[in-house]
Amino acid sequence: MEYNRNNIYTFVGKGNLLPMRLSIVVLMLLTALQGFAQDIELKASAREVVSVGDQFRLVFSINAQASGFTAPVLKDFNILAGPSQSSSSSMQIINNQVTRSVDFSFTYILQASKEGTFTITPASVNVDGKIYKSNPLTIKVVKGNAPPPQQGGQSNQQPSGDISSKDLFVRASVNKSNPYQGEQVIVTYKIYTRVPIAEYSVTKAPGLSGFWTQDLLKDSKNLNQYRETIDGQEYVVAEIKKDAMFAQKSGNLTIEPLEMDVVAQIQRKSGRRPTNDPFFDSFFNDSFFGNTMQNVKKTIRSNQLTINVKPLPSQGRPVDFTGAAGNYTIAVSTDRTELKANDAMSLKFTITGKGNLKLIEKPALVFPSDFEVYDPRITDNINITSSGVSGSRTFEYLIIPRNPGNFKIKPASFSYFDIEAGVYKTLNSQEFNIKVNRSDGSEGTFTAGGTNKEDFKYIGSDIRFIKTGVMKLRPVNTFLFGSPTFWMLLAAPVLLFILFLIIWRNELKKRSNQALMRNRKATGVARKRLKMAEKFMKQGDHVHFWAETSNALWGYMSDKFNIPRSTLSMDSAADALNARKVNAELSNQFISTLNNCEFARFAPGDKSQAMGDLYKQALDVITRTEQELK
Repeated sequence: MEYNRNNIYTFVGKGNLLPMRLSIVVLMLLTALQGFAQDIELKASAREVVSVGDQFRLVFSINAQASGFTAPVLKDFNILAGPSQSSSSSMQIINNQVTRSVDFSFTYILQASKEGTFTITPASVNVDGKIYKSNPLTIKVVKGNAPPPQQGGQSNQQPSGDISSKDLFVRASVNKSNPYQGEQVIVTYKIYTRVPIAEYSVTKAPGLSGFWTQDLLKDSKNLNQYRETIDGQEYVVAEIKKDAMFAQKSGNLTIEPLEMDVVAQIQRKSGRRPTNDPFFDSFFNDSFFGNTMQNVKKTIRSNQLTINVKPLPSQGRPVDFTGAAGNYTIAVSTDRTELKANDAMSLKFTITGKGNLKLIEKPALVFPSDFEVYDPRITDNINITSSGVSGSRTFEYLIIPRNPGNFKIKPASFSYFDIEAGVYKTLNSQEFNIKVNRSDGSEGTFTAGGTNKEDFKYIGSDIRFIKTGVMKLRPVNTFLFGSPTFWMLLAAPVLLFILFLIIWRNELKKRSNQALMRNRKATGVARKRLKMAEKFMKQGDHVHFWAETSNALWGYMSDKFNIPRSTLSMDSAADALNARKVNAELSNQFISTLNNCEFARFAPGDKSQAMGDLYKQALDVITRTEQELK
């Protein structure tokens, strides 16, 4: 009886087959018992000292049937190949004693890239439901000859023809070749190789005319690697690029090929001169002199893709449809349904689903005419994974009722094209009943809206009191003519005219200096309004603080750029800053401060901290804008 590596028993000789079968059963039982008696150990082994640029093997071996191999962290070395799995088994029968051994190994081919002493953490495997860990390894990398530079024209670089297109190529694939316009499709670029790869770089990105694209592997540190068999040949496959794409028009759209440079490593025989002894040549070439690794640079291109994009059907298209395609849900909520006039409330409109959320426009909400509504603040919570783009987009509206009463916010709708069902769908929110009570303690104040418009409303100031107090009387027969007051009044027009000429001349001189006028006006805004806001901040009066800070910012924009208060808005403010060529970052910061001033007034949390931050922002943007305009 003989036993080979393929676990096939071979019996030599003639005779009754029954004893042979019984022998097989006995041997199998003895083998199982012998296997249970072994001490299982996962052992890691590698060279203790290597040079920079050297390639070496890292082997994890275990003397049992193993599965679920968990690789160690190999961040300090370049992984050229692996892990490759191999197994072997053997059995001996000596003096009726059966000895069986099983060996599993997981092998990496690594390359040292920098000097230092590095530790390879333990790997782990699963044997019959029990986890075994290997020993850690410490490898010292010393100074040596680094790999040759990866540039054309080097004497040690082999021509690209040494690696055929069957050994190394890149392939592009798409999960759907006939999508709807706006539907999410995923394009994956995979590199297939039968040789170790030292490095690669994309030299030409694929042409994506007509698509809005999101990179799905932008933040990925570890490439998804696996093995795949094509035409009987096994390849190591890695996904090097994956994009979520949304077609912006219909028709046949072409995705141009991706180009990349790959530095691969091939084995070369040593250049020793051969002898007449075949065994001698084989021994010294393969065992003594060994093989050398050489770098080969090759440029490869992916295949071109053509996607036939179907237009969205015109039949049954809702009026409020804006191009959203996919599968979505909506959620609409308010933070309160009862408040006082001139208080604020917020309404959130959230769209959740899978698709191109960043291109979804704000919903067409209808509010009562007594409500002052600001442009929504948009918050995106986008999840980018290898399977595509999903998440939510929230539109938050700030609403200020101006008059008491009972009001209704009508249901809002959102329409999209359901890709799976192939039909348009419309989602509707619920209706909100808002009760607005009469405001208390707000008489004699005014509020200003600064996002879309600026409306001033005085409350309780339309009736003035009659002047009261003691009347001042004068003696009888007292005349003004001839008195000192008469002569002073007579000379006053002349003196005032002379004073007017002097002041007017100085004013003309000052107005000729435009930079001085701008500085004087900006200083006045900062001194009068922001200083008053600082006073209210120290007193803890946040109501007047927000009003003074808002007036300081909007008053500055109105006075500085000669824009009427009634037409001043975020858009006109941004256009004025851009027209004067204010730095884009500073312009965005000014607009952000205006927006924060309106939202911070009604935001929950620590008012003192919010007032301090907003005061610094307002003073900073006004001062920097003044300097920018000089």
